[in-house]
Amino acid sequence: MVEYLGWAATAVFVGSYLCTRAEALKRVQMLGALMWVAYGLLIQAAPVIAANMLVFGAAGWAVMREKREIPARHEIVDRSAVTH
Repeated sequence: MVEYLGWAATAVFVGSYLCTRAEALKRVQMLGALMWVAYGLLIQAAPVIAANMLVFGAAGWAVMREKREIPARHEIVDRSAVTH
């Protein structure tokens, strides 16, 4: 049963590269990383847990950073459109 979780996590993570939007890719990678963390906990493998907590954190940080940058970009575009 535990082995199936590892294979499912692998499938989710590999499948993330089929995403066409960057945000979707990161969110699917976050899901895969959480699955790997669960797998690591079940097999008591600290390196698997640590590596995937880092992947989850980095992907989450990137998603949040992009959400903050997008409104700022639209605001600049909207202002330039008004001045022309």
